[in-house]
Amino acid sequence: MKILEIKRVGTRVVYKNRWMSLVEDETERPSGARGIYSFVDKPDFVIVMPFEDGYVHLVEQYRYPVKKRCVEFPQGTWEDDPQADPEKLAVGELSEETGLIAGKMVYAGHLYLAPGLSTQGYHVYLATDLVQGEKNPDPEEEGLTTTRVKIEEFEEMIVEGTIKDPSTISAYTLIKMKGLLENL
Repeated sequence: MKILEIKRVGTRVVYKNRWMSLVEDETERPSGARGIYSFVDKPDFVIVMPFEDGYVHLVEQYRYPVKKRCVEFPQGTWEDDPQADPEKLAVGELSEETGLIAGKMVYAGHLYLAPGLSTQGYHVYLATDLVQGEKNPDPEEEGLTTTRVKIEEFEEMIVEGTIKDPSTISAYTLIKMKGLLENL
């Protein structure tokens, strides 16, 4: 199968803040046809599935774009250090949002969030051998709560639509399909 690549012939940043940039590229297709492609440029983030004794730890926080509180795995990025080591970031986000410290952090893989819309991807980690410490959420995470649920209840929350975060669902699926939960 021939791979058809689209060339960038021009680019401009339409908007930028500390979290993201909106980029508009002038493009050229293999046929010579020209067009414009706009996308959000954001650094990768991490998502962590904290798991112990058949339970997962979840966070719930208000997500402004959808105007709702969402239940999800701990996740995030460090805007001040977008090139941070993903494992170091995973350890930090887990502790920051839940207070949990993982004795073992297993890398499951890298996924893209929305490749037709954004450059952003995410690194998936499974955290085990958990010890409770003190949580320290960012000011943007005001009102963040944590909960611990049986894995069966977590799966039911996905099916019922309580959990709608695609990165949480994808991270769990990747971890489960790789067999990382077996023998835990």
